Amino acid sequence: LSVPNILTRMGVSEGFWHHEFWLPPGATWEDLKESAGIHYPQPQDLLLCIPGALLLIFVRCLFERTVALPLGRGLGVRDKRRPKVQTNATLESFYVLLGRTPKEEDLISLAKQSDLPIKKVETWFRHRRAQDHPRLIKKFCEASWRFVFYFTSFFSELALLYDKPWFWDHTICWLKFPQQPLPPALGWFYLLELSFYCSLVATLPFDVKRKDFKEQIIHHITTITLIFVSYCTNMIRFGMIVMLVHDASDYILELAKMLHYLKWQRVCEAVFIAFAVVFIISRLVIFPLIVYYYFVTKLPLFPISCLINAFLVVLQLLHIFWSYLIIQMIFSVTLRQGKRQDARSDTEESDRSEAEDPAKNQ
Repeated sequence: LSVPNILTRMGVSEGFWHHEFWLPPGATWEDLKESAGIHYPQPQDLLLCIPGALLLIFVRCLFERTVALPLGRGLGVRDKRRPKVQTNATLESFYVLLGRTPKEEDLISLAKQSDLPIKKVETWFRHRRAQDHPRLIKKFCEASWRFVFYFTSFFSELALLYDKPWFWDHTICWLKFPQQPLPPALGWFYLLELSFYCSLVATLPFDVKRKDFKEQIIHHITTITLIFVSYCTNMIRFGMIVMLVHDASDYILELAKMLHYLKWQRVCEAVFIAFAVVFIISRLVIFPLIVYYYFVTKLPLFPISCLINAFLVVLQLLHIFWSYLIIQMIFSVTLRQGKRQDARSDTEESDRSEAEDPAKNQ
């Protein structure tokens, strides 16, 4: 069966899968027809990302509970004691429905309604916000899981690619495209990466919400789209190189976060600087000047290549945004001689100085 016929049976319009849209000029889906001993990516394989994402979520929960949590507590990760908030239906109703930080006129109105001094109302909201602040041990567990996955992913990619001639010479990456047989190991790894990012999107509402939350959503959606489209068009070689470049710095960032939660600040700062160097070199130098350059110069224009190009530009804009925040943090820490300041009350756990503030994910 051809790809369009398979997907038509799955309820997807055959017109959507027209070869002129998905493949370079002169290529058709017949060119990617499997035969004995030769395997090509098949779009229906991507359905495996659904059980794959569910399995990864299960493994993550198991890992965080049985490995990361005891490890964090054993190494001394401790949550700050938080002041108890007295029950007050009026203030709680405003907090839940209208906002966590009331304006001055709201404070005056709430003070009258609850028969409390304005100062006590301010204190109540400050303590209530602190109560909702994510626990340090939760952050440590999340960072531990991502560190293990990114570390394993990066070195697995190196092991899979180091003996491939197209990894060292990117001109070979596009040789005879799209008729490039897919090694089973690369296919399974591709599906693992897609499953992982799908699992990240599924758990976003339950994970610690960071300052770059919107950028994370954009990054995850962009990454999932690129993996999906590149798999369908058999751009596996290019996709593997892109993933390797991105995974090169991610595990270092997660390690820096873990060290920060352990309060090993000097080691944390050294690791964060190493992360910054790797991030900037991989994403502002290698990715645009080598990986992206060979993509736009070696691949002929067709609709899907234009779509991929647009999403790669979105990724690069995110790289620039995160690089700016990383450099800003390094200068901030240097000027303050490593002493991070927080303008908020000491009763609130500040994450302003944490290693995750300047960058993620991607």
